[in-house]
Amino acid sequence: MEVSLVKTDLSHAPIIHEMQIKAFKSLLVIYQDYETSPGSETVERIISRMNQSFTAYYIIHYSDIPVGAIRIVTKDNHIYRVSPIFIVPEYQGRGIAQKVFEIIEMMHSDAKVWELDTIMQERGNCYLYEKVGYKRTGKEQVINDKMTIVYYEKHLNRSHGLS
Repeated sequence: MEVSLVKTDLSHAPIIHEMQIKAFKSLLVIYQDYETSPGSETVERIISRMNQSFTAYYIIHYSDIPVGAIRIVTKDNHIYRVSPIFIVPEYQGRGIAQKVFEIIEMMHSDAKVWELDTIMQERGNCYLYEKVGYKRTGKEQVINDKMTIVYYEKHLNRSHGLS
């Protein structure tokens, strides 16, 4: 399985938007969260984020086919945040997202902490993040009577000295 990340520029905003809407459509229908769901974001919102100096977007390619995207936010003290990551429905369940997490950790070898959040009711998402080493922080945010956001962190114990 060939998974790769391609750094984006503003010209990629429409393709990211199209894939994001497709990837989050079913969650938007289930949870009716029109305020915070990436499934209801405009292309202008994606462009606004792409213009942030602390944000990088990558298109996820599977055998040279664009199948999703990931946004990485650089915070202080070697802390990075994934918000969002998504794979279009027809390519989900193939281990692509797991591989993406491996790639971003190699790309950002200075990272001490990775952060992300997801919908608590989406057990598959929670399972994926826990499988790749994320732990719940205990912080939760109720969005509506159907949906609660749970927060995750992955702490990396990297030694930068010589042994």
